[in-house]
Amino acid sequence: MATSATESTSTKVVSHDVWIAARKEFLKKEKEFTRQRDEISRLRRALPWEKVEKKYQFEGLQGKVTLSDLFGGRSQLVIYHFMLGPGWKEGCPSCSYISDHFDGMTIHLANRDVTLAVVSRAPISEIEAFKHRMGWKFRWVSSNASDFNFDYQVSLTPNEAGKKQVYYNYEMMEFPAEERPGLSVFAKDSSGAIFHTYSSYARGLDILVGAYNFLDLVPKGRDEAGLKHTMAWVRHHDKYTEGYFVDPDQPYVQPEVVKPKAGGSCCHE
Repeated sequence: MATSATESTSTKVVSHDVWIAARKEFLKKEKEFTRQRDEISRLRRALPWEKVEKKYQFEGLQGKVTLSDLFGGRSQLVIYHFMLGPGWKEGCPSCSYISDHFDGMTIHLANRDVTLAVVSRAPISEIEAFKHRMGWKFRWVSSNASDFNFDYQVSLTPNEAGKKQVYYNYEMMEFPAEERPGLSVFAKDSSGAIFHTYSSYARGLDILVGAYNFLDLVPKGRDEAGLKHTMAWVRHHDKYTEGYFVDPDQPYVQPEVVKPKAGGSCCHE
């Protein structure tokens, strides 16, 4: 049984005047954080770029597309690396939680010269099946026949198979799945040259989750402190009615592989 907000906190109840005084004092901290966030964003935009030399090709619903095509006529491209591997029964619940936020923002991004696309290593037929189940409309393509996922740290490379640690988030670490979440940003100049400007992984993706921002405002917060896997409470949005239960000791478990892995050969092999 879930505890109430008052049962789960030790906050004292005070008069209105005392509440206002405490709130105004905390507002100073919030404004300080806002200024720090603005500065971090400025420094992020000031990072150097690297030219993308490889000619990456993806599989879309209408056939082959290039990285350049994914820009959709705009000069800035954001790619979310969704954890859906070849043969997986379904996409990662945490990536699905993040992706539930995408459809409403694409029109706004487009009018600020930004295209959002999602990329996974599963074949396009498997992507489309899961996308249909979830009711999403954003553009989602397969990188199954390219090095793209390997080059951007979001899929287990053949050389990493069987090893205890993999290269992720710019360091060697253990990771419990063959696919990993991430976000990469690209820019295109007037000549058509493409540049990689930024990539983020792990907790760096928190900023994408609007629901987390709401949870951070309420008394119980994210309510994840006692969970072995931080997002163990997250379900696909069509599963919350299926005997919802949170096991605090549950580690991250990769979605079941139900089909033989199709394709995926690359120059790493």
